[in-house]
Amino acid sequence: MVSALGVAVVGFGWMGRVHTQAYARVPHHFPQLAVRPELVTVVEDVPGRAEEAAERFGFATTARDWREVAADPRVRAVSITAPNFLHREIGVAMAEAGKHIWIEKPVGLTAADARAVADAVARAGVQGTVGFNYRNAPAVAHARELIAAGEIGTVTHVRVRLFSDYAAHPESALTWRYERERGGSGVLGDLASHGVDLARFLLGEITALTADTAIFVPERARPTGATAGHTRATGGDLGPVENEDYVGCLLRFASGARGVLEASRVAVGEQNTYGFEVHGTKGAVLWDFRRMGELGVSRGTAYQDQSVSTVFVGPGHGAYAAFQPGSANAMGYDDLKVIEAHHFLRSIAEGTPHGATLEDAVHSATALDAMSRSAESGAWVTL
Repeated sequence: MVSALGVAVVGFGWMGRVHTQAYARVPHHFPQLAVRPELVTVVEDVPGRAEEAAERFGFATTARDWREVAADPRVRAVSITAPNFLHREIGVAMAEAGKHIWIEKPVGLTAADARAVADAVARAGVQGTVGFNYRNAPAVAHARELIAAGEIGTVTHVRVRLFSDYAAHPESALTWRYERERGGSGVLGDLASHGVDLARFLLGEITALTADTAIFVPERARPTGATAGHTRATGGDLGPVENEDYVGCLLRFASGARGVLEASRVAVGEQNTYGFEVHGTKGAVLWDFRRMGELGVSRGTAYQDQSVSTVFVGPGHGAYAAFQPGSANAMGYDDLKVIEAHHFLRSIAEGTPHGATLEDAVHSATALDAMSRSAESGAWVTL
């Protein structure tokens, strides 16, 4: 028997829309779910945006203040897609109100913020899922299986890259993302958080790191009105960019493996260039998000001059079969969020965590804090 689950979305920028669409789609791709999401409330303080979302997507009500959701008995689960500086306050309050939460990374501005939300979820006995969507790609799931099975031997090193140009234009508006108080650690929270999660998901715990960071666009124009996404602003007063455009980091893993993680939000010529190369004593696995359904695999006994084959993911790899019937049919970014919604709703239905959890967010945030400390000191930091 399928039961209805009232959900709310707090913050309706691009990510709020992605969560909403995932709720709408998840019953079609995962009909076996014991719960069915119903859109109860959308919260947004930009005038008119919540009303537009309700009309377009079918939310029953709208609100300007997220506290109305915490007090609403109709709502049992909440997507928190508001800006980073609000994650801790909203996440803790929703958990304490008995609401299950699906919260976007990096879950606040610091590891202390992520820990506060994780502890609140644990005390309340509710479920918490975090938006580390790239681990949901079927090719990534397959890579993890190959690594765990020893198909590439003992892992020696990994390179994780997350390059984007969303902040490369010098006219990009000085939004909350570029402020330390509201945006936190810049590209570390935006992109490197995903990189840490991918590295841990594939290779296990990180034990130490050293990092270097930089700001390459030091000033931007303040926006004169409401913004969404990565908009441009001209004519406004210039203000300082307070957080990082770039991070480069060396990693050590508990297994003895080594790693390189590099992320940039100002990489001209790079659009969502996200991926990894994991090398082992007998082979390698290679993945590029822009070719999401392909996994490069090298394995065998040749060692030198060993070839790389392209595996087109298909049914049997991760959650691929919920979307396509045969190999090499394309999936997209929004599909990864549908998988994430499935993890969230399944966790609620079964009372057992599935997918990325608040503890994963704490580990990621702890590594980000360590990167910041290392960049300041120039030293290795032990996690």
